[in-house]
Parts: sequence; structure tokens; C-alpha cells
Amino acid sequence: MKKFRKVLDGLTTSSPGGTIGSPSCGSAAGTPTSAPTPKEIDVQETLVSENFQLCKTVRHGFPYQPTALAFDPVQKILAIGSRTGGVRILGRPGVDCYCQHESGAAVLQLQFLINEGALVTACADDTLHLWNLRQRRPAILHSLKFNRERVTFCHLPFQSKWLYVGTERGNTHMVNIESFILSGYVIMWNKAIELATKTHPGPVVHLSDSPKDEGKLLIGFESGTVVQWDLRCKKADFRIYYDEAIHSVSWHHEGKQFMCSHSDGSLTMWNLRNTTKPFQVTYPHGKIQRDGRKESCKPILKVEYKTSRSSEPFIVFSGGLSYDKAGRRPTLTIMHGKAITVLEMDYPIVEFMVLCETPYNNEVQEPSAVVVLLEKDLIVVDLTQSNFPVFENPYPMDVHESPVTCTAYFADCPPDIIPILYSIGAKHKKTGYSQKEWPISGGTWTLGSQTYPEVIITGHADGSIKFWDASAITLQMLYKFKTSKVFEKPKPGEGRAADLVEEDPFAVQMVSWCPQSRIFCVVGISAHIILYRFSKYDANTQIVCLDIRLQCESDDVITPSENENNPCFPEPGSHSPQAPHPASPSSGTPEGVKDSIPCLKVKDRVVRVPPGYQAELVIQLLWVDGEPPQQISTLDINSAYGLLAFGNCNGLAIVDYLQKTILLCMSTLDLYGASDPYQRLTRSPRRNRQSTSGLTELSDNQQSIDMERSKSPTSVKGPGRKLSLPTDLKTDLDHVNGHCTSPTSQPCSAGKPRVPMGPEGPRLTRRGPGRPPFRKAQSAACMEISLPVSHTEGYASRRAMLQQLHGVSMYSHDEHHSSSAYCWNEKAAAESRENSFSRSRSSSVSSIDRDTKEAITTLQFGESYGRKSDALPTPCLWVGTSLGVVVLIPMSIPTDQEERMEEAVTIGPCGTVLMLKGSVLRFGFLDCMGAVIQSPYEAWRDPNASEDPDRPRRRKLVNFSPSSSQDTCGDGHLAVVCSEKQAKVILMPSQSCLFVHNITESSFVLRADVVSACNSVCLACFCANGHVMTLSLPSLRPLMDVNYLPLTDMRIARTFCFTNGGQALYLSSPTEIQRITYSQEMCDNLQEMLGELFTPIETPEAQNRGFLKGFFGGNANTVDREELFGEASAGKASRSLAQHIPGQGGMEGMKVAAGGVVGDLARARIALDERGQRLGELEDRTALMMTSAESFSKHAHELMLKCKDKKWYQL
Repeated sequence: MKKFRKVLDGLTTSSPGGTIGSPSCGSAAGTPTSAPTPKEIDVQETLVSENFQLCKTVRHGFPYQPTALAFDPVQKILAIGSRTGGVRILGRPGVDCYCQHESGAAVLQLQFLINEGALVTACADDTLHLWNLRQRRPAILHSLKFNRERVTFCHLPFQSKWLYVGTERGNTHMVNIESFILSGYVIMWNKAIELATKTHPGPVVHLSDSPKDEGKLLIGFESGTVVQWDLRCKKADFRIYYDEAIHSVSWHHEGKQFMCSHSDGSLTMWNLRNTTKPFQVTYPHGKIQRDGRKESCKPILKVEYKTSRSSEPFIVFSGGLSYDKAGRRPTLTIMHGKAITVLEMDYPIVEFMVLCETPYNNEVQEPSAVVVLLEKDLIVVDLTQSNFPVFENPYPMDVHESPVTCTAYFADCPPDIIPILYSIGAKHKKTGYSQKEWPISGGTWTLGSQTYPEVIITGHADGSIKFWDASAITLQMLYKFKTSKVFEKPKPGEGRAADLVEEDPFAVQMVSWCPQSRIFCVVGISAHIILYRFSKYDANTQIVCLDIRLQCESDDVITPSENENNPCFPEPGSHSPQAPHPASPSSGTPEGVKDSIPCLKVKDRVVRVPPGYQAELVIQLLWVDGEPPQQISTLDINSAYGLLAFGNCNGLAIVDYLQKTILLCMSTLDLYGASDPYQRLTRSPRRNRQSTSGLTELSDNQQSIDMERSKSPTSVKGPGRKLSLPTDLKTDLDHVNGHCTSPTSQPCSAGKPRVPMGPEGPRLTRRGPGRPPFRKAQSAACMEISLPVSHTEGYASRRAMLQQLHGVSMYSHDEHHSSSAYCWNEKAAAESRENSFSRSRSSSVSSIDRDTKEAITTLQFGESYGRKSDALPTPCLWVGTSLGVVVLIPMSIPTDQEERMEEAVTIGPCGTVLMLKGSVLRFGFLDCMGAVIQSPYEAWRDPNASEDPDRPRRRKLVNFSPSSSQDTCGDGHLAVVCSEKQAKVILMPSQSCLFVHNITESSFVLRADVVSACNSVCLACFCANGHVMTLSLPSLRPLMDVNYLPLTDMRIARTFCFTNGGQALYLSSPTEIQRITYSQEMCDNLQEMLGELFTPIETPEAQNRGFLKGFFGGNANTVDREELFGEASAGKASRSLAQHIPGQGGMEGMKVAAGGVVGDLARARIALDERGQRLGELEDRTALMMTSAESFSKHAHELMLKCKDKKWYQL
């Protein structure tokens, strides 16, 4: 036992770098310290805390769970309310504003103060809010909270200062818009209906003033009662009682008749001259059955009745279809004269609104378009053409066309990448749209001064990839392609894809993109990788496919007799990656057990591919002994090296995509060789027999590695090392919202000791062949789960969350398994824990006495020093694992182009470099001056371009080696390593730890990246407790720590990503992308970049209806609402009925003077300025009229003098 304690002591106080046990590694969180180094690094850090500020910039996509719609016909802006309390205001492309109610209550209704730059929202918590839109960031001016009644409907007449509010009790209240104070004038429900009526009329579902007389208010109750109330006389003019419930009411512009929609699918027309019965009842979609009765129809939820000068009126309504046809899609019906057009929608209709030319309700409406708000889309229909085409939507409303499963954000891209992607994508755009201009054209937006090319990439559940132009805080679709076209279509209910994934076998798990070389890699949910090259020409190509066995053994302890019958490796005769050995689902295994087959079938014929991204190589992991391949957890590609590396919870693989060969394929444990930091023992008794067919112990001997790689490139495993790794793990986060959030997780008896099953030792029950390993592809858009973020809530949920985040399943350290080949007693385990330093759940030294499944969590190619003795940098692969271990793999790559295509790349892992707390998340490289060292890349060249035989094309490599990036500091560079808990900066090639910083103790880091900000570099981190932090480099000094966004669902964790320029994004809802910035400079310039919602526009004048129409009562009667509803005549409302809440926001430039006398004076001053401006305009017009009149008088006088002496017959 003493000997083992010494081993642990040596492990915690030493490392290959020799600095792990330095005081810096034990520093407290938030206190970076430095260790003595052989060479002093002098980096002038320019970043300070004042350079950082966190704020939201813009939100893209379709509003999630929309509930309400409003349109300002003068300003031409549209507002959409949502169930989560959000309001999106849209104008011309580029004008896109998001507002959020602090309460989070659903928005029930929206009302614009037309051409006033204000918006009223009615929320489900019975609160009315007045938003000021005359500033770039709208703010609430007033709020009114109803205490005793529920708000059901609101109506604001044009150019009125009084808002009508209907309630669930059937009462109607009046609210002053300017002061947001309730009037004492109330229309009680029992006064509105007849006294003889014994039943309650129900909630108010409609309010509108008569186009003919503003003093008449039409009130619609849910039960079918309609009352016209005389506001002056405070009595009802008429009452209508109808048998069917009312859903909406719409006036004819003359105010002599109106139309109602009902719950039985009928439309009724009523004339004010005779309100005893409707003069017309129609069932637009109801047919007469054989027995003479009308077939039952669904309710018509809304109807709009709009007149036109040049044609018949338009009647537009939603719903009303017959019940007989099940599964029919939602419809919008347009009745124009005798023609009835039914438009089928892809999603249920939430709300629609007819756009008209005039804001006055007593004029001919002249409808031009219909805005239809669906549950997951926004459609605008052109009513001016007979075939009713739709407008092309300029907003990025189709982000969620298929659920988003991953995101990537690239700032400061090459300037030519966006135009070429757009030109390719424009060839595949849909046609048949309306040729008219997009009708929602309000607001103003100008290109900001600080703009640079930005690209956002989204991967989706159906395997599609979308490129978006995100420059200047806008979002526009550039290019889209589908990865599923690489594979054969699986037959329904058959094939390997059907067994593996029920719904989304092509779902994108992660992407890797090199903008300079334009090489693109996609990692799919079915354990596949697709490599794409970009070409401007179409081509005929055959896709190369590589199959790899990257699977650890099951958790059985197999006897030598079993081992002979079930060899670990295939025979040496079938190792070529170009022609992997074929295997049926039952070949070499018991009946019905799958082995050596991929999850999907790649097309094996020559296919025609269009311009754009064209698939060149597909890498698939194979089933092994009935076990499906584990999902790929990380990937990196380097175009200069021509290499691709990926890993999962079983191990690491490196592929030469130029030669289409597999260079390395081994378990994580075998990467260490003799330098395993945990000194784990071999469990499998098959090691001695299989050591000749597997890789030898890893060392600096490159020759042995190359020999073994050439022997078995498709199925290389470890040297008989057998990890005790169950593939089943049941977490407490599975099956959330009806979806399996962990695609690879399976039910098992977690946390229970295994029971020996026989003389062979403990076994784990294997999954049956007919049981799918995961149910549905992991969609970042459908994950809403509560996650523990505190240290005291345990590690189980956190471990499960990381399993979902990285796409791997890691075995619980809290699960104790007894094994005769690998176990220690409790005392030894306790001693080992005492001698270990504090670590996270995934890298604790106490896990030595546990069975651990160490996953590859991050990979990074780059020029570095593979060994301490290296004098020059060489191509290297940095490998980070879930146990916090960093391994460096140097490579020897031929430099000549011809040799590169023929000679093999040699690889030799050199062992552990350093260890950190928690899973390793990110690598970054700096030169000795503190500047980022970019990975080398190959300049793009079109693979399908015609070649000049006299001048063959050569690969153009751009290298950023540490030695070439600095002249004054000599050799060496800095490596930044960030894990879930720690960040370290080490000096290469000495591998000495310069700085270390414990980022968090109670939580863990989800995303980290080395990014540029304010002309310098920093380390940006996003933690599970919602904190966003930045650390200086290389000193790891904390610069910013903001508690921004608590991690409430996995969607944020999977889609959060940082980029250069101090920006980041995440999927805030299944349909919306939220962009944020942590740069103070961008926050200061944000007002300049945002669009203006309000533009000063003169309100159109009402039409002059002429003398005859006015004489015969055609003109509308006006009413002084202030005289009716003001405090002088109506009195004050009860204080207990509603509570006024002053808002926090005011007019722009009045943030300090938001309330009190100063605020009132400021508002009065702005009002006076506006009034003075209008008076000035009026004075100019008056002067112009006077000048014209004087000119006319002068000409008339001249004419009079000319004709004064002439006779009448001389004229």
C-alpha cells in the first residue's frame, strides 16, 4: 500500500512538463498565478475590463410560438407577439427589432397607435403595456395591471387617445393612452343586454366603432350577442341575439352593415335597418347532404370584409372546413365575387390581417395583400392578382425549416466567400413569387461603419446544411445543400438506417469549415463523416467510402477459449480501406447480430453533382458484435496537411483524405503507451495472444507504428487492452418532452454493483439485435430541460448533460463495479483519494479504482513541437480527453506534392503533455508576442477547373509556423488549453506551465474559445451556470464575468459558440438565433447599426366625400371622446380595478429624466418641438399659398387693365 501511495504522490506532483505539481496548479479560482519558467515571456497585454460589456445585438428567425399580429398601414411596420412574452417588430429588410416583456406572459393582442410610433400590448397576465417605438431600442412607457377582471379584447380607433378594453366578465373599460389611466366610464354587461335576459352573454370577443358614427360602439359577446352602444346617450341602439357563438365581426366601410363569423362555420350579414335577423347566411364550405341538411363545419375563427372601387368586395376568413375530411391542412379562404379560392397552409393559422391602402375605416379599403401568421411561418399573399401569388419573404424565417441541430459562427471571413456562395445558391431559388414590392417596407436602415464578412452555418435534423450571410447584424440565406444525397434512400421499415435511427438518420451533429480552402466536413448522427470540396462547376463523381472499426470491447471478461472463437481483429487478408471486407448482419457473429456494417449505405455509382459543395469522401464507423458505433464527439481537419482526425468515447482515428487511407485507429488508452497518467492495468486476458496483430506499445518508434498501420488500417485496435466499458447508460435526462435527448444512451442498472453471472466472471446484458440503439436524432431545437448547475446537486445530471453535449456516453465514476482482474479494496481507494488533488468528476484520480471510458473531447492540428528536444516545429495533432489529459501526436508529412500523394504520413504519439481538471474543451496557440498562430491551410483551387497541360496546378500552402511568425523571441510558442474547470498556458517545447486559472468550482465550462477582440486576443468561456467570462492571454487574468443566461435547456449548450470580434450566438428557441456581443466597442456602436422603426410620415388626409354624400349622411359623425371619458364628466375609476405602473423607458435622450417633473418637462419640450416643427411647415405652406394668391391677383389685375377699354364684341 505504501508503494501505491508513492505512485499517486508522484502522479500529482510531476508530469512530462515537470510543472504540474507547481504552486500554480493549486491556485484558487479567479487567481491566476505563474510558475518559474526557463525563459521569461514578455507580452504586452492591452485588454482591460473596460473593453468588455455583454449585451444582446439582434435576434434572427421566426418568432417562437406566435400568438398575435398587428400592422401600421402608415408606417408600414409589422408586429408579432409570442407566447413567451416576446414582440418582434419588422419593417424593410434590415429593420428587425425584438422586445421582451419582463413578466414573460403571453401576448394576447397588439394594437399600433397608427403613425404615432407607439404600440399597445395586452398580455395574458391582464396587463396592458405602451411601447415607445421612436427609439432604436423600444421601451415601455406605461403599464396598466387589471386586478379583478381578465382582458379579452382591445380596440383603438384611428387617431383616438382612448383604448377600449373588453373583459372576460363582459364589461368594457376605457383607457387613456397618454396617461394610461382608467376612465370612470364603464359599459357594464348587464346594461348592454336586455334586463329580461337571464344568461350572461360571455366574454367580450369584439369591439369596434361604427364607420358611420364614432359615437357608436359595436360590442360582440362570445355567446352570439351583438350590441351597438351609444356612447353619448349611454344606452344600446340595438341588440342582436344569435344561436351560434361569435368569433369575429367586420364592418362594411359605409357603416350600414357588418358580417359575423360563427362557430358552426357560417357567415352572417346584418343590416342596421333590420337587426331582427341576418339578411344573408352562408356556409362557404358546407355542402347540402342527401337528407337536405347542411354538413357540420369547423368554426370560422376570423373574417375580414373589405371593399374595392374597381371590383367586388373581398371576404377573407380562416377555418370553416367541413369535419368529414380528416387530416386536411389549415386553410385561408378568399371570396371575391362568386370566386372562392382556398389556400392550404403548411401549419395552423394563428392570425391573419388584410393590408389596405387607407387607415380610415369609413373609406373604400382597397385591400392589397393578406399577412398570414402561421405557427411556424409568415406568409404574405398578393390580392391584386387573380391567382393570389405569395411574396418572397426577405426575412430569415426558415431557419427552422428542419430543426436546427448544430451551429457554427465565422467572423472576418475571406471577402470573396459570401458573393460566391450567394451566386451558387441563387441558382436554386424558388420561382412563382409576386413581382410586386414587399408591402412591409417601414423603417430605415443603413449599413454600419464597422462591417466585415460574417457567416453562420446551421446543421439540421434532415441532414441539410445552410450558409447564412450574417454581416452587419443581418441574416440572409446564401446557400443550402443536403448531405442525405450522398446516401441511398433507406426503404421504409428496412435497412440499417431504420434499425439505427427511426426518424433522422442524416441529422447533422457538428460541422468543420475552413473558409480559406473552402473544405467542409459534416459529422452525422449515424457515426458518419462527409468531406466536401467547393467547385463552381458541376461534375460527375464517385464518392470514396472508408469504413472504420472504432469500438471498444464489451464489458465481458472473456476466457481464452472464448477469445479463440471470437477474434478481436479480422484476418490480415482484408485490411484495405479501399475495399473493406463485406459482412452481412450475421457474418462471423451469432445469428441476427450485426457486425462490420455501417449505419448507412453510400451511393456506389457515379453521380452528377451540381456546382457548390461536392462530396469527396465518406467515413463511417461500423457496428461491432451487435453494438452500434458510438457518436463522434470531436473532429478537426487541416487542408495544408490533407488530414482529418476525429474521436469518440472509444478512441481516435486519423485519415489521410488526399490518399483516402486510414493512418491511425486506436483506443484512447493506447495513445498513452507506457506514459498512462493513471497507470491503468490491462483487463483483457487476450492481450498476450493478440499483441502481434495489434499496435505495439506506443513509443517514439515511428517504424513500428507505420508497419502496424499498413497491416490493418481499417481495424487497428489497442494491444489487447480491454477497457471495462459498458455502452449502456441511463441518465436522468433521457426522454424529455417525448424525445430521447441522449441518442446513444440506453437503459441499464446504473449505480448498482454487478452480479457475477457465472464462472466466466461478471457480464453485462447485451442489447438485443432488434432494439434500436437510439430513437431520434438529437435536435438542438427540441431540448428544454432543467439542469443542475451547482456543485451540491450531484454529478449525475451534469455527466449526462456532457454526454449529450459531446455526443458520447461516459461511464459513471459513482458506479462501483467489482472485478477480480481490476479492483482495490476500499481502504486503498480512500488513500488514493486522500493523496489526489481536487479534480472534477471526469478527471479525478480517485477514478483509478473505477472502470472509466475516456472519450476524445477535442482535437487541433497545428505547427508545434512534438518533443521537448525538438528544435523546429513540425505538424502535430493535439488531443484532449474527457479525463483532462492532453496528448501530443507529432507527424511527418512529405512536403513535395508528388511525394505527398504517394508516400505515407508517419505518426507517433509521444505521450502525455499535461493534465487539467475536467474534460479538455479547446486548444489555442500564441506566439511569444501574444498573437494567435493560425493553423496552416491550402489556398482554394477549383478541383473541376480545366487544367493547362503545360502548367500543372500545384497545391499552394499557407503556413503560420511559430518560428516564422516571430523574429525577436526565437523559437517556441504558447499553447492555451481550456477544460471544464481550468485554463492553462504552457510554453513549448519545454512543456512548462506558465499560467493556470481555475475558472469555476461550483459549475463547469460548456464552451470556450480563443478569440480576437479589440485588436488583441482573449479566452472566452460560457459556463453552465450562465456566466460568460473572458480571460486575458497569456496571463489568464479575469477581464469580464457576467451572469448572463442560466442554462435551462440543452439547446443553448449545444448551439452556443464564440467567434472573433467579440461576438457569440446561440439558439434561443427552436426557431430563433440570438446574437450577442461582449465587446464594449460594438455595444457603443450598436445604436448606429440598428434600424429605425419610426420615420416621420405625414398622416394621409381623409377623402372628401362630396356635397351630396355629406348631405345624405355619408360623412361619419365625430365624437369628442375626451368630453365623454374624461375625469370631468366620467369621474375616476376604482383604484382596486387596475393599477398603473410607470415604465422604465422613455424617449431617446430622456433616459435620465424618465419620470417626475424633469421627465414631464422633457416630454413637453419634445412635444413642443414637434408642434413647432409642424407649425413651421404650416407657416411655409401658408406663405406659399399667399405668394400664389398675390401672383394670381397680379395677373388678374393686368388682365383687367388690358380689357378695360374694350367693348364686349372686341373681347
